[in-house]
Parts: sequence; structure tokens; C-alpha cells
Amino acid sequence: PMLRELESHASSFNTDSLFLVLFSSRSPDSAELKIMNLSSERCNISDWLRLEATVKASVYVVAFSFATFITVIIIAIVSQNLKLRKETRYILLCHHLLCISSYCGLGIVFQGMRALLANSPLLICWVVFGAQLSVGEGILFTLALMALNTYLAICWPLRSLSLVNSVKYRILAGTWTTIILKNVCLFVIEGTNPTPVAVLKSEPLCPVILNGTPARVTGMVFLFLLLSVILISYSLIYQEGKRAGHFNRSNIKARKTVFIHLVQMGLHVVPTLVFIGLGKTCGVFFFALNLVLFSVFAFAQCFNPLIYGLQNRELQSRLHHWMCFNLKVVP
Repeated sequence: PMLRELESHASSFNTDSLFLVLFSSRSPDSAELKIMNLSSERCNISDWLRLEATVKASVYVVAFSFATFITVIIIAIVSQNLKLRKETRYILLCHHLLCISSYCGLGIVFQGMRALLANSPLLICWVVFGAQLSVGEGILFTLALMALNTYLAICWPLRSLSLVNSVKYRILAGTWTTIILKNVCLFVIEGTNPTPVAVLKSEPLCPVILNGTPARVTGMVFLFLLLSVILISYSLIYQEGKRAGHFNRSNIKARKTVFIHLVQMGLHVVPTLVFIGLGKTCGVFFFALNLVLFSVFAFAQCFNPLIYGLQNRELQSRLHHWMCFNLKVVP
């Protein structure tokens, strides 16, 4: 039972100037002149942002296509089975997968607006960015809720069933209310400086908001709070597994599942923390590092439907029947 529950758990310097000064300067005066010229000409942050947006939009297209394909299959399987539709773990799983697809889809829109220099009004940029930020936080919130639900189902199987079924929709509604209110308040705090005319003014590169100290501190608090819920739940589940039988075959497989989920969580969190510390800087090195971290993060998002969805044995068996039925229906 522990393995079955676990398997169903859905558990963003300019180095060029230094390089050119070292290898092309002939005297201290010419070196200083090159630094000044490079800082004003070569280090054009708008060019880097547009190139970065082009690459990110392309990566989002791939991630969105793959994640949405798997998400549609899983939601179709769950929606066609009355038993699965009533189970909290599958409701949270479908909710989690919808957040992933929405996050990647909004990423295509936002990065595409930047890459194509769409000259969208600043307000539209903020709305798209805020929506992507909200569903991105929804991904981590649903992971925390699923970890907590798995812990209750394993460690308190008799008491948790009626409790969770009675409050699951209230918890989801409260989660989204918290996310939306938090982001709206932060937008109001950091968006009070622009005048109404400036908010409706077109901006080619769609500048983002929520870069101030209140937004960063609030984001870090939410991140560590949700991570704490996930890690504590896994720790309690692991201890329950050892108590139930250390050498039990199901518990050995369950520990491997926990390890896979923790690695997947690391691929989500580590790039996010480095993004926050790295910021936006010119240079090939930082550009490449930013894209490598983003690719790792997008890879984790892309494979979430497989890790937390189709790894489930019950979904695997129903997927086989679902595919056979649909192949028979198609002439």
C-alpha cells in the first residue's frame, strides 16, 4: 500500500570585455579605452534579453508540447473512471499537471512577446507574467499538498480518508486565493510608481515586475515553507516504512520512488535559487549558464507528468486499456 500511495504522489560581468582587453590591448591607455567602449557598446542588455527570450520561447514550445500531450492522456483516463475521479490524489495530480501545461503555455506567450518585440502595453506584460508566476507557484503548492496527502494516507489511513475528502476542495480554493492575493498585493506595492499613462505605454522587451526586496523575500519564504512541508512529509513516510518493515520489498521500491521524487524536486528548486542570485548580466558565460539552468528547470517541468503520473501502476494499467480502446474506435 505504501508503494502504491507513493507512486501516485505528484510529488529564470561582462566577460567579453575582460577577454578582449587581455588579448587585444597594447597599452594601459588603450585597454582602458576598450573597457569604456565595450561597456557602452558591446554590453547591450536588451540584445541579450531578446536572444535569451528567443531561446526560452523555443524551449517552452517543446516542453509545452510534451507535457500537454501526457497531461491530456492522464486527465482523459481519470475523467473516464468514476473511482479515480473521487480520489484526492488523482484530483491533485490533474490539478498539478494543468498547472505545468499552463506555466509552459504562458511562458511561450511572455517570452514570445519579448523575442518578437511585440510592443505590448506594460499592463499586458504584467498580467501575463503575473499569471505565469501564479501557476508556477501552483505547481509547488500542489506538490506540497500531494506530499501531505500521501503522508496522511500512509500514516493515518483510517482517519485521513473522511477528513481529506471533506476539505479537499476548500483547501484548493484557499491555496489559489492565497497565491492570487499575495501576487496582487506585491504588484500593487511595486507597481505604484508608474503613472496610468506609463502603464499603458508600449514596451518592446516587456519588462517584468516583482524584482524588489518585498517580492524576493516573500517568494523565498513561500519556497522554503512549501519545501519544508514536502521534506517533512517524506521524512515521516520514510520512518513509517522502516517501522513497518525495513526489508520489505515494497518498502525498498518505495524508498527508490522517494529518491526519484527528491531528485526531481532538486531539478525544480536549485535552478530557481541560482536564477534569483544570478540576475541579468551581459556576457557569453552568464548567458550560457542562464540557459543551462533554464534547460534543467524546463526538463524537470517537462517530465513531471511522467514522474508523478504515468509512474503510477494503476494509471499504467488503465493507460493500456485506454489506448487499446481508442485504437479500436479509430477506423
